[in-house]
Amino acid sequence: MCELFVMSSRLPATVTYSLEEFARHGGGTGPHSDGWGIAYYEDRDASIIRDLDPAATSPLVRCVADRGLRSGTVISHIRHATQGAIALRNTQPFAREVGGRIHLFAHNGDLEQIAAAHDLELGVDRPIGETDSEVAFCTLLARVRPLWNNGPEAPSLEKRTAVVADFARTLRPFGPANFIYFDGDVLFLHGHRRKHDNEEEPRTPGLNLLCRSCAVDGSDFRAEGLEITGDNQHVVLAASVPLTDEPWQPFAEGEIVVVRAGEIIGRHG
Repeated sequence: MCELFVMSSRLPATVTYSLEEFARHGGGTGPHSDGWGIAYYEDRDASIIRDLDPAATSPLVRCVADRGLRSGTVISHIRHATQGAIALRNTQPFAREVGGRIHLFAHNGDLEQIAAAHDLELGVDRPIGETDSEVAFCTLLARVRPLWNNGPEAPSLEKRTAVVADFARTLRPFGPANFIYFDGDVLFLHGHRRKHDNEEEPRTPGLNLLCRSCAVDGSDFRAEGLEITGDNQHVVLAASVPLTDEPWQPFAEGEIVVVRAGEIIGRHG
């Protein structure tokens, strides 16, 4: 299966060690050698870097780390291809414009037969590639677009959360449905099930969560995977596999965690 990583912070931060360790899972310590991608969100848009080389050996991973790109929201995905060719069009994170801002999506799992499901509507968005993950994203967009019809202002969080929760319930019967969805305002993190250590059957946890805070200059974050600047920093990390020796919190099956600017603002399921 693929692996996911996301960071949300109160102030813009730079991913350092966590990205490197995560990349080593991509064809290094793990089997996920079919490409990778990372998105840095900024002001309703995103810098998205995707590569077909294994993340563990990709020169672009070192380039990203050396450039020290900064963002309050960083989403990364390393791929183990189960559906679709090894091609850029099938490499995540996926992005689409909704309500005058870029929305981002990354998924870990194998959603069998989702493309043939007659009760899932794609709406105006169509997959560019052949993955189950992109079909899932397009069906989610069909549900969220009506909420954004009144302009660039974000719809109520209650309505958005209800749509995402209903979407997650619809997705789970197709297979492991761990996903990260960012609508330019909040992150929706959904933990389901995944395969662990070459096990045949997926099980919980599908995602793991770590929250950090620092009231000084944040320099001690470097040892834990982040370079943080600014006072009163708060950081939320989620990953398929814990990336540090700290006690990461496993998601319950079907749990949705809602995050804004490094703070958990809701938990459901």
